[in-house]
Amino acid sequence: MDDYGSMPSKTFLIVLVGCAVMAGCAPTPNLLANTPAPDGTVAGFWLGLWHGFICPVSFVLSLFMDSIHFYEVHNNGGWYNFGFLLGASSVLGGGGASARRK
Repeated sequence: MDDYGSMPSKTFLIVLVGCAVMAGCAPTPNLLANTPAPDGTVAGFWLGLWHGFICPVSFVLSLFMDSIHFYEVHNNGGWYNFGFLLGASSVLGGGGASARRK
C-alpha cells in the first residue's frame, strides 16, 4: 500500500488550480458606474455602441499606450454594456455569419 501522507493528489491540484483561475476571472462591481469622468460625462448607449465598433483598434492601441483604454468605466451601467456588446458583436462577426453558412 502506498503512503501518500502529505502529498496531495493530482486531481486535487488540478481542481485547486482550476478554482484559482476561475476566481481570478470572476467579475467585480464597477465602482465608477454612474459617476462622471473628469470631463463631466457619463457614457451611455451610443458611446458604448461606438466603443464596441472600435474595440479591435482600441485593444491593440491599449497594449502600447497607457492613455488608451478598451472600456469606459464611467458609464451608466446596463445601457452602455448593451451598446458595447452590440457594437462589438457587429464588428467581430457576432455569430450570424456562421449560422448563415449552414
